[in-house]
Amino acid sequence: MRATSKLSADFLPPTLSTYLLFPLPSCRASPTFLQSFATRPALLKNPPIYVETLIRCPMDALWDHTQQPDLHQQWDLRFTEIRYLPRSVDSEPQRFLYATRIGFGLGVAGRGESVGTKEKNGERTSVLKFWSDEWLSLIQTGAGYWKYVPTPEGLRFLTGYDYQTRFGAPGRVLDRLAFRPLMGWATAWSFDCLRLWLEKGIKPSASIRLAIIQLVVRLVLSFCWIYQGVVPKLLYPDTGELSILQGAGFTAEAARYVASAVGVGEIVFGLLFWLLPLRYLRPVYWLNMLGLVVLGLGAIFSQPAIFVAPFNPVTLNASMLVLAAVGLLSLDDLPSARNCLRQPPPMAPV
Repeated sequence: MRATSKLSADFLPPTLSTYLLFPLPSCRASPTFLQSFATRPALLKNPPIYVETLIRCPMDALWDHTQQPDLHQQWDLRFTEIRYLPRSVDSEPQRFLYATRIGFGLGVAGRGESVGTKEKNGERTSVLKFWSDEWLSLIQTGAGYWKYVPTPEGLRFLTGYDYQTRFGAPGRVLDRLAFRPLMGWATAWSFDCLRLWLEKGIKPSASIRLAIIQLVVRLVLSFCWIYQGVVPKLLYPDTGELSILQGAGFTAEAARYVASAVGVGEIVFGLLFWLLPLRYLRPVYWLNMLGLVVLGLGAIFSQPAIFVAPFNPVTLNASMLVLAAVGLLSLDDLPSARNCLRQPPPMAPV
């Protein structure tokens, strides 16, 4: 990828100037590169971010949605705003401004520059560098590429990028433990959001709203199940749970064991809403609805008086049933970082 040769060695992060070619499947690594890679253990500990997805759409459509700022900023979670700066002549590199709102009135802004574009055998590669002078930005300087590879199944769209952090050792630790994994996840989620936009016409704004709805539903249902398992059954079973079980025919001692077992089961079930990937949540929602119906019927036969108490099982179960239905309805065609590759394919033999 010759475009990378235009990057200033003084500007690039020390790892990327050597590593940038590594994730590109069509590039062959030279012996010099392999030797340099082997002598840089830091690369293995904190590798550049790599994300790849397959999108079934025309090349020009994908190119426009990734190269035009007004389209790019709609699907990429990493940026709130992207704006090209005017060029005095067409031969100048295209520079741009980017900004990301963090929240609480805070934001991070920076600058970037497209330093090269290469097209060969139908493949396209775009290389850029970026930097920020703001003290709030963990990223100080960085560089990366986007690559577009036609295949019989569709377009392989992939990226690799790396950056230097500020704040010295604390900044590097924060990057390794939290920021870099978050950036990788946001890149992969955004790529899948772009795929849904180009393949199915689902706009990023709709995908983001559905994702927020799904997040809220999972959070509330998980909290309800875990709370019901911990508080009424494990911590304070004498306030009502034991009497319900004794009304169903259990002895006092057996009722205590059953309450503890059911409490643990409810805690585990509540955790499933976060431990399982999206594609496995559908049966969890159906089990949620079935379990609420069974528990409600059991309460009716064992202690019907509780159904006239404030905040009784009727209102709680009905609310959780409706939430599960909303979760099921919002589950289809949701972007997921798990739909993207997060590691580059094996290097071509030298």
